[in-house]
Amino acid sequence: MRAIKKVRLVIEQNPQEQTAQIFSRLILSLVEEVDFSMKDLYLLDSPDFQLAMDILQEWRLDRYYMGKAKTFDMAQQALSLAKSKK
Repeated sequence: MRAIKKVRLVIEQNPQEQTAQIFSRLILSLVEEVDFSMKDLYLLDSPDFQLAMDILQEWRLDRYYMGKAKTFDMAQQALSLAKSKK
């Protein structure tokens, strides 16, 4: 399974969890080509950190991968949900 799909599953399963929020911000920063705070990656445990590295590698190699649209939507929903709960 590609890293982008793994991240989508993490976000779908618990969109308010810190890991899902970090992945959501990472995905949105890649889509929107805006800055992402690298220090957030250090909040991830080792397997999730490696998954973030895999995302960066996949994104660089295949920017127009069709599954990213679904992950972008899920990431945006997760961040909106978290903001509405605050």
